[in-house]
Amino acid sequence: MTFITFCRRYCLYLSWVVSLVAVSGSLFLSEVIGYEPCRLCWFQRIFMYPLVFLLGIACYKNDRTIIPYILPLSVVGGSISLYHYMEQKVPGMAKILPCSAGVPCNEDYLNWLGFITIPFMALIAFILITCLLWIGKKKPEDES
Repeated sequence: MTFITFCRRYCLYLSWVVSLVAVSGSLFLSEVIGYEPCRLCWFQRIFMYPLVFLLGIACYKNDRTIIPYILPLSVVGGSISLYHYMEQKVPGMAKILPCSAGVPCNEDYLNWLGFITIPFMALIAFILITCLLWIGKKKPEDES
């Protein structure tokens, strides 16, 4: 079994695990450690949190027909994460559309190895979910 075949067969389960880890990490950072989410973090949460339930139900029913409905959530959430990460790492980006109230969006709560921040981890989760679901759009039985 190749890597692509494995991903195609278990795309819903793998995507669900990625979304579950992302949501668990998000809740841990905000509720346990006490990091207050900024405005862009809330938008990323809006696009990640439903994925846990939608992918969980899709896994339970083994229903791949939901993939076209989940992909836009993942792509838009990833775009917000990319913008948020760029706002943190590129000094000029914060001036384009700054956060006006509450926690500043360009604040780094975490900065592991100089580049791993909370929006970066969210971006990786959205990219993984998008790639897995894109690969899984075609059923394993359809391969020739």
